[in-house]
Amino acid sequence: MSTPPNTAPSAPAGGLTASQARLAALNRLKAKNKLTAAPPPSTSNNNAGSSRNGASSSSAAPYVHKASAVPSSARNMVQQQAEKESQAPLRRDPGLGKYFEYDLSKLHNSRGGFLTEDDLEGDRIKSVVELAREKEREKKLMREGEEPAIVPNQSPKCRECGTLEINHQFLKVFDVRVCKSCEKKFPEKYSLLTKTECKEDYLLTDPELKDEDLLPHLLRPNPHASTYSNMMLFLREQVEKVAWDKWEGEEGLDAEWKRREEFKKRKREEKFEQGLRDLRKRTRNNLYQRRQEAEHVHQFEDVEEILDEEGDRSVLQRCFGCGAEQQIEVL
Repeated sequence: MSTPPNTAPSAPAGGLTASQARLAALNRLKAKNKLTAAPPPSTSNNNAGSSRNGASSSSAAPYVHKASAVPSSARNMVQQQAEKESQAPLRRDPGLGKYFEYDLSKLHNSRGGFLTEDDLEGDRIKSVVELAREKEREKKLMREGEEPAIVPNQSPKCRECGTLEINHQFLKVFDVRVCKSCEKKFPEKYSLLTKTECKEDYLLTDPELKDEDLLPHLLRPNPHASTYSNMMLFLREQVEKVAWDKWEGEEGLDAEWKRREEFKKRKREEKFEQGLRDLRKRTRNNLYQRRQEAEHVHQFEDVEEILDEEGDRSVLQRCFGCGAEQQIEVL
């Protein structure tokens, strides 16, 4: 009777050995993590599963999620690194050299201090100096425009019609009691003159116009541009009084005005005559130069030789342009 051949060890009831069961459990855990990307099961469940499959705790330790900092899978680790890189500030390129970062939302375009067409339109942002100047001008206009209450027996009256509704701005600045209707009715007295009109028509100087004790003035915004200086307005009646005192009446003012006009006319004529003299001089020089250039220059050539009785020899030369002749003695 022969001995039976050696056979492989019998498999357990489940059909898998202990090592195969452990490998299947690990593969199943990896597939579950990749599909669901859910946090791994707790430590107690892992221990129970490992003891049930016959695996030791040391072999299942690398696949157990014990800390939140450790990613559950390779894909989660790549996602976390990508999120960290997107949240981190961009790395500065060292090849750009030194530079300064500015907040462009806070920068103000000053246009280099030059006036452009936008400045004339008035749509641009005003500077601090312009805002302060406008505020001061508004305050002064408010102070000048304040009108006190009207008391019948105490309030000043218009010196032309006697009404109580006078122009308080004229009263404060020029110390003149007149209402607005009389101001328009008598423009030869109460009209306002600019500084240029006072200088040209009444021949007053800048120091006289700047003296507020002599000639008070009213300041108004310049209608041409807000950046220009304020206009200085003077009362015609006061300007005429100062001009009559200075030039000894209206006749003296007219005589001085005629004298200045004649002086200006004489200066213009002298300037015109001087220009004519310079023009004649330049024209004369040009004629003289043309005459000099137009003069004929003789070009002589030898025609014949002449021997006199004493044996001296000379040469006769003739200009081939005009026919002039000259005799030159040959030494």
